[in-house]
Amino acid sequence: MKSYLTLFLFTILLISCSEDSKVEAQTEADIITYIEANNLNAKRTVSGLYYVINEAGNGTRPNSTSNVTVAYKGYFLDGTVFDKNSSGYTTGLNQVIKGWTEGLQLFKEGGEGILIVPYDLGYGINGRSGIPGGAVLVFDIKLIRVN
Repeated sequence: MKSYLTLFLFTILLISCSEDSKVEAQTEADIITYIEANNLNAKRTVSGLYYVINEAGNGTRPNSTSNVTVAYKGYFLDGTVFDKNSSGYTTGLNQVIKGWTEGLQLFKEGGEGILIVPYDLGYGINGRSGIPGGAVLVFDIKLIRVN
């Protein structure tokens, strides 16, 4: 009986590993194609985050542990919207994806722009509910305030 249980667990492990290997992560080339297709003047950080500052803002600039209120629309490279909050979402920058933690620090209060977040600064290779693994995420953001 013990050997059947071991075999069953080993089979489950193999199946889950093979499913992970089927994930095709979007690449930096996909991001560059998106930037070119949308005629964006995007800059790249050392981490691989791309960003566009449409309006820098003139208030306080957050740091990595600031609590902020942000209006945003999140979508995939194909334009499919996965989340939106136009009235303002309040959160700590140490409680969000790495792309937001890094990217929102580029703006001051009142600033607006676009964050193009590679999967490793987003939800990773495994994704999460509603976000496929390996997905690049695009956010139109407005930093309403640093709380």
